[in-house]
Amino acid sequence: MNSLPFFLSINRPCDEALTWLIQSLSRNGLRVLRTFDLHDARLGLEDCPCPHHETNECDCQMIVLLVYGKAEEPATLILHGNAGQTWLSLVNNSIQHADRFIQLSIEQALRENL
Repeated sequence: MNSLPFFLSINRPCDEALTWLIQSLSRNGLRVLRTFDLHDARLGLEDCPCPHHETNECDCQMIVLLVYGKAEEPATLILHGNAGQTWLSLVNNSIQHADRFIQLSIEQALRENL
């Protein structure tokens, strides 16, 4: 799997960063749909230790969001959280290209609300 470059690091736990992110994007006319939540995915599994920390009591989190603007296709944002810190990545590669207008709208919304 290719790693995605982080474009923003937030000094907040992932759940707080998610709330802030959704509010920031919504204020700028963008709609957000959560498509994956690692904590929810792990609920149905027994003995599912974190591959990084080898414990069930880990605070690692990954959330995948689709961000809709005026473009036909959404942009995909990935939040990865650990130890009270959250990193945001925007998927923008040859397989899934992020619309430039949505990308700029996301960046502007986050800058305005930092």
